[in-house]
Amino acid sequence: MERVNNTLLTEFILTGIPYPLRLRTFLFVFFLLIYILTQLGNLLILITLWVDTQLHTRPMYIFLGIFSIIDMGISTVIVPRLMMNFTLGVKPISFGGCVAQLYFYHFLGSTQCFLYTLMAYDRYLAICQPLRYPVFMNAKLCTILVAGAWVAGSIHGALQAILTFRLPYCGPNQVDYFFCDIPAVLRLACADTTVNELVTFVDIGLVVASCFSLILLSYIQIIQAILRIRTADGRRRAFSTCGAHVTVVTVYYVPCAFIYLRPETNSPLDGATALFPTAITPFLNPLIYTLRNQEVKLALKRMIGGPGTNSDV
Repeated sequence: MERVNNTLLTEFILTGIPYPLRLRTFLFVFFLLIYILTQLGNLLILITLWVDTQLHTRPMYIFLGIFSIIDMGISTVIVPRLMMNFTLGVKPISFGGCVAQLYFYHFLGSTQCFLYTLMAYDRYLAICQPLRYPVFMNAKLCTILVAGAWVAGSIHGALQAILTFRLPYCGPNQVDYFFCDIPAVLRLACADTTVNELVTFVDIGLVVASCFSLILLSYIQIIQAILRIRTADGRRRAFSTCGAHVTVVTVYYVPCAFIYLRPETNSPLDGATALFPTAITPFLNPLIYTLRNQEVKLALKRMIGGPGTNSDV
């Protein structure tokens, strides 16, 4: 599409994801259910952690509670807007709304990335340095680390939003994506985007690569420590607490690396891949944490069964 004039845009049109028209109602209901179940599942995790006194003061489960808040936030930022693509008529998003969506997605997403690293560090200390764990991961340090993750995520989101929307946008206004994300929006800029693309690649690449490397190093040490545990039950419980974290990290990092850390191709797969960190992962995380984490399952049983339910944790 050719640029029609030099008037700066005041709104964008999100083209959404391609789909057969006969599936419009089904897809709307599907993503509505995904959104509702995401909110309810993560809310259940929050309530469980708050009610169960054995969990809500432990750093790992503080991180888990924050993950639930972030998952609810990412889902709210993206999925309702995605659902509008399955309704009749054109539903434009204002320029300010597009800025806000991009900022909050990258703010929450990068904060989640930092918290995955902190949780890996927490598991490393708990399994590899159990005697020093109460000293190294006390309430004060945990609070500082969590606050640092939020601040770093906010800076990252602000940097990406400012760099993206400092450019002029004078038409066309159709974003070939289902939400306002950096690669899709930059294609509409009326100026050279080389610097933006380089900074985006370096910034996101540095965050992803450094966090993933630290997580990998932590789990190399953790696996070695687990294999030295003599009892099968001890190894099972250690793998139980770490297995959920490894699963969600894998589901989170692989799509993000595919979207942001490769040359610009405008592939149809980008939209389908982006559904994982924006809609599918927030929905799956409560299931992963309840099915793969024995302590969360026991906490749910205690909450449902009442204070008289026994636990061996």
